[in-house]
Amino acid sequence: MNGLADETAELDNDEETNMKSIQVYDKPMCCSTGICGPQVDPVLPQFAADLDWLKSQGHHVERFNLAQQPAAFIQNEDVHRLLTTEGTNCLPLILVDDHVVSRRGYPSREMLTLWTAGKSLPVVSPESTGGSCCGGQACA
Repeated sequence: MNGLADETAELDNDEETNMKSIQVYDKPMCCSTGICGPQVDPVLPQFAADLDWLKSQGHHVERFNLAQQPAAFIQNEDVHRLLTTEGTNCLPLILVDDHVVSRRGYPSREMLTLWTAGKSLPVVSPESTGGSCCGGQACA
């Protein structure tokens, strides 16, 4: 191969190894994104858009809803431990490459960008907006 082809192959391999796995463990919501119902928490549509953006960047994104996928919360040891000790108050939990990086709130795109760029950052616990995907009522 010529030198240019070798450099391109190296760049492609570097990009693949830098892709992150992001997992979101949400509180119980009436739908997978929480952007349904009469009174949507304004943070939820933005966060859903941010996750779509991460996917478009090549990252692997999974989102789990406690009401719809409770087994996922038990299968992950860190998530299960936090739920056992703190209850659902620790949700939402955001994991990047199996490390909890955020809890109790949805991070900004800026924080997601920093975490997926490989920066070593402390866990953040933003204040919850207290909003609900179901207009203040309990989710079904």
